[in-house]
Amino acid sequence: MSRLEIILSATLFFSILLNIGLIVYVRAAIIRILSFSDELGDLQEMINAFARHLKIVYELEMFYGDETLKSLLHHAISFNEQLETFDYIYSLTEENKIEGNQLEDDGTEDNETEDNETQEEDG
Repeated sequence: MSRLEIILSATLFFSILLNIGLIVYVRAAIIRILSFSDELGDLQEMINAFARHLKIVYELEMFYGDETLKSLLHHAISFNEQLETFDYIYSLTEENKIEGNQLEDDGTEDNETEDNETQEEDG
């Protein structure tokens, strides 16, 4: 082998090694980003549920007009609005969840869940 062939072979070897390393790194980074996106989406859902529940409690006759609950409600709503600025992050996995649910959902799941909840309330 000539000197040029050795240099080209070594360059090719290091280039292939570098490309494999970059592929592994990018794949791991994408997995971490998608995991973070999923967790942030779950946090958004929990905060939405908390704000809805707090609004329901605030609107009850015995608590209506309570300043502490009113300020807590405003705080929850503003926190929720601030978290919505990260919509572009948690929407990465939200589309995948919607597509997965549409493929799995045949329309019977929702009815069964509602029937079970009604039976639990009655019993």
